[in-house]
Amino acid sequence: MHSDTPRTPVVRPLYTPQERQRRDATVWTLVQGVLAPVQFLIFAVSLVLVLRFLLTGEGQGAATASVVVKTLALYAIMVTGCIWEKVVFGRYLFAPAFYWEDVFSMAVLALHTAYLLALWLGWLTPQGLMLLALAAYAAYVINAAQFLLKLRAARLQQSGEALARGPSGAAA
Repeated sequence: MHSDTPRTPVVRPLYTPQERQRRDATVWTLVQGVLAPVQFLIFAVSLVLVLRFLLTGEGQGAATASVVVKTLALYAIMVTGCIWEKVVFGRYLFAPAFYWEDVFSMAVLALHTAYLLALWLGWLTPQGLMLLALAAYAAYVINAAQFLLKLRAARLQQSGEALARGPSGAAA
C-alpha cells in the first residue's frame, strides 16, 4: 500500500543529553574554545607572512617560523580535541557526531606534518615549502568551516529543544 504521507528522516542529535552534560562539565571544552581562536589568529598571521614571502621573496625566516608555530598549535588542538572527544563520546577519534570532521582533520594533520618533514629533511625549495603550507592552510580552512557548521547545528538543535520545552522547561 502506498502512503502519500512524506517521511521525515530521523536525525540523530549531535549530542545525547548525557554527552551534552559531559561536554558542558569537562575543562577540555574550554581548552578547545580557547585554542581554536588562538590557532586561527596564528594561521591568519602566518598566512600573511607566507604570502608576503611568495610575493616579494622577503621574510622567509618569519614565514617558516610561523608555519612551524601554526603546526604546533594544530598538534595541540588535535591532542586536546582527542581527549575532549574521549570524555564526551567515549572514543578518541571518529565518534559518529564528528566522524567526517575527524577524517578531514587527518588530511590537515598530514599536510602540516609533510611541511615539517620537508623543511627538516630539505625536500623542497623555500617556495615549494610555502606552497605546501598554503595547501595545508586551505585544508585547515575547510576543516575549520566543518567544525563551525557543526557547532552552529548544535546550537540550533539546542535552541529548537528549548523552544519545544516552552518557558516552563517542560516538554510542550
